[in-house]
Amino acid sequence: MDNLCHTLVGAALAESGLKRRTAMGTATLMIAANLPDVDVIAVPLGHSLGFRRGITHGLPALIVLPVVLTLIMLAWHRWRRSGEPPSARSLLLLSAIGVATHPFLDWMNSYGMRWLMPFSGKWWYADTLFIIDPWIWLALAVGVLWSRRREARAVQVGTTTPARVSLLAVGAYIAAMAVLALTARRQVRGELQARGITADTVVVEPVFASPVSRRVTYLWKGAYHLASYHMLRGELTNAWFSIPVNVDDPAVAAANGTEQAREYHSWTRLPYYVVERGRDTTWVTIADARYTLDGRSSWAVTRIRVGNRE
Repeated sequence: MDNLCHTLVGAALAESGLKRRTAMGTATLMIAANLPDVDVIAVPLGHSLGFRRGITHGLPALIVLPVVLTLIMLAWHRWRRSGEPPSARSLLLLSAIGVATHPFLDWMNSYGMRWLMPFSGKWWYADTLFIIDPWIWLALAVGVLWSRRREARAVQVGTTTPARVSLLAVGAYIAAMAVLALTARRQVRGELQARGITADTVVVEPVFASPVSRRVTYLWKGAYHLASYHMLRGELTNAWFSIPVNVDDPAVAAANGTEQAREYHSWTRLPYYVVERGRDTTWVTIADARYTLDGRSSWAVTRIRVGNRE
């Protein structure tokens, strides 16, 4: 998910009462909820997107990162030499809670998660939430702001804070979206089979701000075909766009033999190829149908020169 979502999750956890466990509780939860994305610094340092959602997102990181963050927060307090000293045990607990929310939410979208990194590069995709979900933003933001307003006014109404209600609402929303995702996949595959389409790959993705709509991408007869599915109407449209995969082009085999392509394929899910033959040079662009439909208009492509034409 996007980092605003992760930050709001950390803030809502803090306002649910966890921040009272120790000094620096709120900061710790908000940082922890974003900490696995520290791997983004590798991209400007020359790594491709194959490095993302890797070692800092896998299960071993759920053990290591909370310890690292706890040490950082303790060092920060010692350097500042002001305020109430935090509890190391509580910082570790809050760090672990915050860090654990991150890969779980990332797993919910179509980008996916590599839970076993660095031991295995296998991806898991829940295809449940769009990577930017305004309904989650809204629910968490209302809960956080309402809780802080009540706290500022010294309003005490039992132990249930608005932030807790918002977290429960978001949890229920995610559970409902997971059920819808499973239902949509089953119904789409059934409809494709009824039309005589024996697709090798079928991906049913959530779309922005519409819980009952899905984008469908299926691989059939050497091309990806894109369609839309509406769950309330039970309607799968005819394909509105097709992308040839071009995997049998000789230039593609040459491109896939490069280290650049192998790194790209370590994260791609729906790869296709755009081959450009010039007078002296052939270029192969590898793209992912999740993020670009023309092989050019996206950050999620790699372009490989495969040598002079014979």
